[in-house]
Amino acid sequence: MSKTPEVLFVCVHNAGRSQMAAALLQHHGMGRISVRSAGSEPADEVNPAAAAALAEWGLDITAEVPSKLTTEDVEASDVVITMGCGDTCPVFPGKRYLDWQLEDPAGQGIDAVRPIRDDIDRRVRGLLAELLD
Repeated sequence: MSKTPEVLFVCVHNAGRSQMAAALLQHHGMGRISVRSAGSEPADEVNPAAAAALAEWGLDITAEVPSKLTTEDVEASDVVITMGCGDTCPVFPGKRYLDWQLEDPAGQGIDAVRPIRDDIDRRVRGLLAELLD
């Protein structure tokens, strides 16, 4: 693994789960982890309910722009995490691939997104402990 671990979160639209995961890992990692997120079919904007759920914790993702998954994103990452969305990534030797089975926040209100945020937060904290151990 590189000196600073690089993590890529992937979901189809890069608007909800992957954006929340990236923001939470950046927050908890405090500069010790390089974080990216992307999707195979990026949405036009971040999911408003996902943004609202993170805003409750003082994190702002409203300026984030969903981005297209590239081979370069995967190649540059040590750990690639798909978000239970059936998205596929190019496979490179030496990379760690994980699939986190998570509910899709698309079209859901804040009450439904909070438990998804909480689940992602638990997983991110566990990943951070592994990567920085």
